Amino acid sequence: MSAQQMHSPTAEGVARAAAKIAQLLPRTPLLETEIGGQPIWCKAESLQPVGAFKIRGAWHRLTDLGEAERKAGVVGVSSGNHAQGVAWAAQRLGIPATIVMPVDAPQVKLAATRAMGAEVVLYDRPGGEDRDTLATRLCQERGATLVHAYADPWVIEGQGSTGLEIAEQMAERGLGAPTRIVCPCGGGGLTAGLALACPDAAIVPVEPEGWDDVRLSLERGEIQRVPADAPPTPCDALQTPATWPINFAVLQKRVPFGLFVTPAEVRAAQRFAFDRLHLVIEPGGAAALAAALAGKVDLGGRTVIVLSGGNTDPESFARVLLQQD
Repeated sequence: MSAQQMHSPTAEGVARAAAKIAQLLPRTPLLETEIGGQPIWCKAESLQPVGAFKIRGAWHRLTDLGEAERKAGVVGVSSGNHAQGVAWAAQRLGIPATIVMPVDAPQVKLAATRAMGAEVVLYDRPGGEDRDTLATRLCQERGATLVHAYADPWVIEGQGSTGLEIAEQMAERGLGAPTRIVCPCGGGGLTAGLALACPDAAIVPVEPEGWDDVRLSLERGEIQRVPADAPPTPCDALQTPATWPINFAVLQKRVPFGLFVTPAEVRAAQRFAFDRLHLVIEPGGAAALAAALAGKVDLGGRTVIVLSGGNTDPESFARVLLQQD
């Protein structure tokens, strides 16, 4: 039985991950703004050293590896944000890292991953070899440890540290705990981590239109896969084929429903974040804000929006700012 199979993500694990991360990284800002006169708070994970929250789970996972595991190296699968998180942690810890990435990943993400010393193995997203199968084969060939982007208990716990930071920051302002956290969702690692970290808050995952397998899985009570003819989406960070049982087990207990947003709603959120918060947010990182702006989620109480990443090509972002929907 693998270490992943023996370990289940827990609230205690989230607290341990948060303690490790607090020794390494400053807390990301919690920025207040308003939508329709209702105050909301935005957790700017786009300002992490790798431009996304993924650094949290990667650090927690890699720092728990044994000496032999570190020497053998790690393999990750990612369109770019988890890739950079793993590459950043591996470089700091002196661990060889290989990342399986799609050929159409944003160039800024590919370049940043390689710049941190990771080997990048490319695959074709539509019709090519299954990315998880490719990563598993590489692990078997090299004796490496798989660091999955979301189906890993340590990664889930590490992402959950975001929720503990949010609660601490709100308490410091005398606001009380968050009553709702709206977050972008791909495979469900962040969503599951937040559910463990903030059991008294409503956790609302938001996915791109046509890639809302988590929403459908929650609705139907069993894991659903994204269809082969799923539409194109600008949210490359959220293009996961399906959640995994380890994530779904947490989500079924704590998350009653999910939402989806359209490309136009995502672009509107990117412009809002730039205009109001002076932040560059990538499409996937803006999904939760998009749902809030589109009126798809109740903003009453103390609602926190996670802005999960800001790694976008300059040309793409410029087009978003200039586009009129």
